[in-house]
Amino acid sequence: AECVSGCVCPKGLFDDGKGGCVREKDCPCSHNNQQYSPGEKITVDCNTCTCQNGDWSCTKDVCYGTCIIYGSGHYITFDGKFYDFDGSCEYVATQDFCGDKNSSGSFSIITENVPCGTTGVTCSKAIKIFLGKTELKLENKDYKEIQRDHGDDVKYWNRTVGLYLVIEASNGVMLIWDKKTTVFIKLTPDYKGKVCGLCGNFDDKSNNDFTTRNGLQETNALKFGNSWKQSFVCPDVTEEIKPCDVKPHRKSWAEKECNIIRSPVFKICHSKVDPTPFYEACVHDACSCDSGGDCECFCSAVAAYAQECTKAQACVFWRTPDIC
Repeated sequence: AECVSGCVCPKGLFDDGKGGCVREKDCPCSHNNQQYSPGEKITVDCNTCTCQNGDWSCTKDVCYGTCIIYGSGHYITFDGKFYDFDGSCEYVATQDFCGDKNSSGSFSIITENVPCGTTGVTCSKAIKIFLGKTELKLENKDYKEIQRDHGDDVKYWNRTVGLYLVIEASNGVMLIWDKKTTVFIKLTPDYKGKVCGLCGNFDDKSNNDFTTRNGLQETNALKFGNSWKQSFVCPDVTEEIKPCDVKPHRKSWAEKECNIIRSPVFKICHSKVDPTPFYEACVHDACSCDSGGDCECFCSAVAAYAQECTKAQACVFWRTPDIC
């Protein structure tokens, strides 16, 4: 109805978001609040995306799925569901022996959880990997191999990368262990929808990850976790432990230390990976590990966030002589 002062681009040109006008083929693309010029490439998971005419054109490779178990009872499933479960027993982390009793599978990964600290929370102490007739046990910063009488021959390789021990098997299973309380389990896409356990079913949907051993959908993490214990002698977990309520004097220290996750140190990652669940997990762990090793629990929690940031192309150098 009336004149409004302002700038517009001439016909056939487009606003490039930086105060200039460009042709369509020169339009930039944006990703996580960052601008990219035409022709620039970024990596998303295992795919490469190229900026063309203001849009991303991506390769469509199917990527490894990753499940993470870390600190005192934190789980991130293959489909990205984040939950806590503190059980003191051996549990099936993931396996492809699912469905009927006679189904044949090629692998099973068991996590043995033990109390860490005096508040009742648990950490993963040992990992057992069953690959055909080979059993590998990872504990005390080392691993040993046990040969069993039955099963197929599944080849595997091990190597050390930085802090981590990597076990890679010919059937598409990979395990990365920090020799303490963090385990990454990676599976090739062939296992999509064919696995079960605490890591969920790897079908790209997180809302059905709480499927119990009997195949029922559960909403409660405790009932779901209890169904995957290896031995019926272990007691069920009946309540969620809140270590900061048990040890209130540690709470302010924990919040202060863990604030690094929400601080400018990790700023480039905040728009890519939500820091909130990782911060809460960190406070939980820093409160709970009260019998020595409190720095180890805190460091593992921050490292878990840093690892997710690295996966999202936001590499953060957060360790210093004073921190971890």
